[in-house]
Amino acid sequence: MTTSPLNLAVDVHYREDGSAVAAGILFPDWETDEIARETVVTIPSVSAYVPGRFFERELPCLLALIETLDTTPSIIVIDGYVTLGPDERPGLGAHLFEALDRKIAIIGVAKNRFRDTPVSAELLRGRSARPLYVTSVGIEPDEAKRLVASMRGTGRIPSLLAAADRLSRAPAP
Repeated sequence: MTTSPLNLAVDVHYREDGSAVAAGILFPDWETDEIARETVVTIPSVSAYVPGRFFERELPCLLALIETLDTTPSIIVIDGYVTLGPDERPGLGAHLFEALDRKIAIIGVAKNRFRDTPVSAELLRGRSARPLYVTSVGIEPDEAKRLVASMRGTGRIPSLLAAADRLSRAPAP
């Protein structure tokens, strides 16, 4: 893979048949909706969800998606947490960072509050009274929040993150 100034927004959708679809949106600029490339990979079989071990289910899907890329993103934005709680226990994003040899910064954007999530992780966007929760590794938390805040979209969820979600849920061709 070549190093690239592109960033990658990812999401995974789990299907009723036990498979999953990991989707990625490569984008060059945080402040526009420009999409450089979309990529999708189907994982035929994924492990069952185990409470407290979500990363064991989602991490293989994200790694399968990243392996299909011909470029190394500068930053990966996940739907979820990088760290959990005030003691910053490793979440999905921290495990992804380690799996990528700590070479790619990870920003986690979570829609729901995990217990004891610090107030400093909260980010209000658009006219929403409900915050997003932004955590990061390989990039300072304030910079991660600034980047997510700068993303296009009038609502709570940035447009490119919503696009990754839609892409992961699209019917199989």
